[in-house]
Amino acid sequence: MVKVRAARPAEAEDLTGLVMRSKAHWGYDAAFLAACAPELRIRAGDVTARRVVVAENGRGEVVGVASLEGTPPRAELGLLFVEPSAVGQGVGRLLYRDVLRRAVELGVRRLVIDSDPHATGFYRAMGAVPVAEPAASAASPAAPAAEAGGTALVRFEAAPVPLADWARAWTGGGRAVHLGNVGEFNAQFADATLDREQRPAHHYACLAAFYSPYPAALVLPRPVPRGWTELVCRQLGWTGVEVYDGLLDADPGLAEAVRARPALAALLTGSGLPLVPWGRTRAFGRLAGRPWRDGELRYESKSAAHGLFGRILADGGHPGIVLPRQWRVDGRWAAARMLAARTRAGESTVLKSEHGVGGSGTTVLTPARVRAAGGARAVLRRLPRGPLLVEEYVGGAASRGDEGPRDLTYDGFVDEAGRAHEVGGAVMEVADGCYRGATVGTGVVPGWAEKSLIAFGAAVGRELADSGYRGWFDVDFVADGTGRLAPTETNLRLTGPSIAFMVAARLDALRGAGHLVRIADRVELGARLPEAQLDELCAALARGCAELGAVFVPAIPTGAFEPAPWLGVLVAARGREVLDAAEAWVRAEALAVGAMFGPS
Repeated sequence: MVKVRAARPAEAEDLTGLVMRSKAHWGYDAAFLAACAPELRIRAGDVTARRVVVAENGRGEVVGVASLEGTPPRAELGLLFVEPSAVGQGVGRLLYRDVLRRAVELGVRRLVIDSDPHATGFYRAMGAVPVAEPAASAASPAAPAAEAGGTALVRFEAAPVPLADWARAWTGGGRAVHLGNVGEFNAQFADATLDREQRPAHHYACLAAFYSPYPAALVLPRPVPRGWTELVCRQLGWTGVEVYDGLLDADPGLAEAVRARPALAALLTGSGLPLVPWGRTRAFGRLAGRPWRDGELRYESKSAAHGLFGRILADGGHPGIVLPRQWRVDGRWAAARMLAARTRAGESTVLKSEHGVGGSGTTVLTPARVRAAGGARAVLRRLPRGPLLVEEYVGGAASRGDEGPRDLTYDGFVDEAGRAHEVGGAVMEVADGCYRGATVGTGVVPGWAEKSLIAFGAAVGRELADSGYRGWFDVDFVADGTGRLAPTETNLRLTGPSIAFMVAARLDALRGAGHLVRIADRVELGARLPEAQLDELCAALARGCAELGAVFVPAIPTGAFEPAPWLGVLVAARGREVLDAAEAWVRAEALAVGAMFGPS
């Protein structure tokens, strides 16, 4: 295990030797190395002044060296050299991330890197951004070296930032234990639109890897590929993450499965770390030693949420928000009569169940669809049994004259003290009422919507806090044709967008500020793959995205073993064009895996 420690003045001569061996690794001739030697020398007095650290392996051998030089808010990565025998073992990555962490602690907001041309691929992969500003010359004491013949160094910059305030508040700034109790949460509502076996829920339990920016342990109902957890840890700079999987066969009660293993329950709850679930349940309350509050999830109901929105809007102060009308119907034939009347009037309608996840239980019906299905009664016969809500359909954004986003969401949480925290807004991808993914990051939510979305989401958070709810929540919106937002539901649990927010917070702290993160729930695979080949595919997707300037993280691997195989993925980049290109490439490569097996 390699660890980073402060260098010692007495090591200066040995460290100079390491630097020169590392420089020679790139094939420079003896004359050039001799010319560089005075600039690359580390003196005893430099160790403290240049903030020099070393990487030391498990045998106590120094295998790398790095320095952080300058005065905040601007500093330089003066040295970053790895012993040739240790190249490719993650030493450079460990040192670079340590420099970024120390830069944050010092208050550095601009880290300048003058890279040897041979090292540019490494700095791109680490998230540094190339800049047009001229790099240091070979004479610069901060320059690692210049290529023989006067080839210029390549200048990069990074923007070190601390972990986001909301992320520190979410888990107290530290690590957490993540409980993937998606099926257990869904089962509370006994909704007819939810799979009784909770098979999809157990796939989505894999998102437990991302319930906070840095987990200490993952608790999962089904077995997950070891190669998946290793790649996720590598991509997000995690170490020491324990995985407890395969705890259930069919029963969705994950918290009870943990309690049935007293040693595991004591280990998880006695660690002193926060225990973070997908959503609150009575069983989770027993596991965590947290009293269950009757009715604390009442606003998970779509009709209750609609009533909450109406009460907030009745007080005024939200001119950018419009609430669609909603009716709770007594039975199927009453719903059919109302749907038929709206169809005759040329009005589109949304039918909803009281609960449901990812759009399950939500059906959008235009007059043309109703007629094509054979009328309102025929439509109703095809829907799952259970209570129904009839809701006014909110028209699209065409009259704004743009192709802006239609579906948006606000994420926040209420801490145990009852304080509501804002996380931010995101743009969702929704097809025919079903959630498909989301994108988070600065500038993603358009300016015309941001103020209204944030203000209304914050108001919902305060009401939830007053009602006794504690935990994560989101508020989903659709945009109408006049530049207003219509709130459609609250989710009192973690969600796909929340996962993207967690990963964005981690990548910003790990690689520098400014990441856009997209979660795509379902990327189709061209063929089912054995576990080893799935690992190879994901590793290749990670490498390919890095070459594009993006980050790839597999989010849901277990869908790859279904008869119709798929993956859930996360893609991150610092610009929208790169993000879109990386997602398109990932989708194409995932489909192309079927080609190796020939025609079906």
